[in-house]
Amino acid sequence: MNGGLLVAGTTSDAGKSVVTAGICRWLVRQGVKVAPFKAQNMSLNSFVTREGAEIGRAQAMQAQACRVEPTALMNPVLLKPGGEQSSQVVLLGKPVGELSARGYHGGRQQRLLGTVLDCLAELRGTYDAVICEGAGSPAEINLRRTDIVNMGIARNARLPVLVVGDIDRGGVFASFFGTVALLSPEDQELVAGFLVNKFRGDVGLLEPGLDMLRDLTGRRTYGVLPFRHGLGIDEEDGMGVSLRGAVRESSVTPPVGEDVLRVAVCAIPLMSNFTDVDALAAEPGVVVRFVDRPEELADADLVVVPGTRGTVRALEWLRERGLADALVRRAAQGRPVLGICGGFQILGEHIEDDVESRRGHVDGLGVLPVRVRFAREKTLTRPSGEALGERVDGYEIHHGVAAIEGGEPFLDGCRVGQTWGTHWHGSLESDGFRRAFLREVAAAAGRRFVPAPDTSFAALREEQLDRLGDLIEQHADTDALWRLIESGAPQGLPFIPPGAPA
Repeated sequence: MNGGLLVAGTTSDAGKSVVTAGICRWLVRQGVKVAPFKAQNMSLNSFVTREGAEIGRAQAMQAQACRVEPTALMNPVLLKPGGEQSSQVVLLGKPVGELSARGYHGGRQQRLLGTVLDCLAELRGTYDAVICEGAGSPAEINLRRTDIVNMGIARNARLPVLVVGDIDRGGVFASFFGTVALLSPEDQELVAGFLVNKFRGDVGLLEPGLDMLRDLTGRRTYGVLPFRHGLGIDEEDGMGVSLRGAVRESSVTPPVGEDVLRVAVCAIPLMSNFTDVDALAAEPGVVVRFVDRPEELADADLVVVPGTRGTVRALEWLRERGLADALVRRAAQGRPVLGICGGFQILGEHIEDDVESRRGHVDGLGVLPVRVRFAREKTLTRPSGEALGERVDGYEIHHGVAAIEGGEPFLDGCRVGQTWGTHWHGSLESDGFRRAFLREVAAAAGRRFVPAPDTSFAALREEQLDRLGDLIEQHADTDALWRLIESGAPQGLPFIPPGAPA
């Protein structure tokens, strides 16, 4: 078998990432050696592979669904937004510069097509099947000429395309039809059919619409996936969706102790790797919410200042909203604060930034004895160590180099009283360390909270991936999906006018 498939979507956030992961987990349970692939990802949620390459967390999660180690081949181009107009371009896991959207789509993107195709070919030569994820919509007619992630990759690699639509948003039939009808005849030849995502209710009521859609397009629907809570793991991006007021889904298991523990996460601009707090939300009795007002910190037992792609911008935002003063007061009162990566840098005394914001010297909040200098070379590592008597694993993605000038050592950072700072993402996924940290937080907060003795974040992640595989196995036509992956798009698919504009 040397199969492949491109999972496209009618919109961003239609469910491409989780459907791709679900197909990967279903295939690997059938004994297929499978790998994920996304040619180009725009995300502030990233991960570091064992070889020190930075890729999207969604592809790392999909690799886990495949039960393989993630590599840079699986996400050769990563764009990390630095604002509305520019992004850092990460090529094969290493940053190569900053480009405006116009500069990227004006020529640089198309020149990357050869690299992207080489990576895909290498994966296809190694694995039985490669399940590719598109980006946004394949019918972005203004970007088709330079596309390297949707129909551009599908046509060059002759991949069949499955279009996913989120029916929970409404308008899914129009979205399916319109997506096909805005593609050129050559692109339409590869669009095999559709997959309905997030359906609530009686499938029997939907079937007449699916029949009409097949009559209109000549293409079948490969499955109707029901709505399930808690499957949005390792989302690509927090840029387009406001997390203000959002609550990360928590365990439904009641707390072990008498109290719950409340965690407030500052919803700073250009937030990166906000999935760091998912391990906290997985603990029974821990409630995690994102906030942007100082009064929302008042009842929090722990405040997290997360990572960000714009440390100085986030610092200014905290000051403008009064959150900076609230954090300083909180630290002075000995109430728990945790800064991760950019959040750690914000808690320090001084920031010297001639790289990211180019603002030069900026005063930090001054609650940790740390001076940060931004280096042009990005730190990309997978460190291991010990804290609170427990083993900790993490990963680092940052330009800021911290000089620690006091406090107690804490991972690569430091601790002063109940204020903690580290560059390590993912540290809270280490179960023993997370429990020890939460015990310290609960004691400082005066809460009778007790961490569950047996919560395994890795096991919970595996359960989620298995649930995704179950969705595909139980609610998709897996025989037809297998034929599609193995043999490509059916021959003779009709052209739906008007097609792509000239």
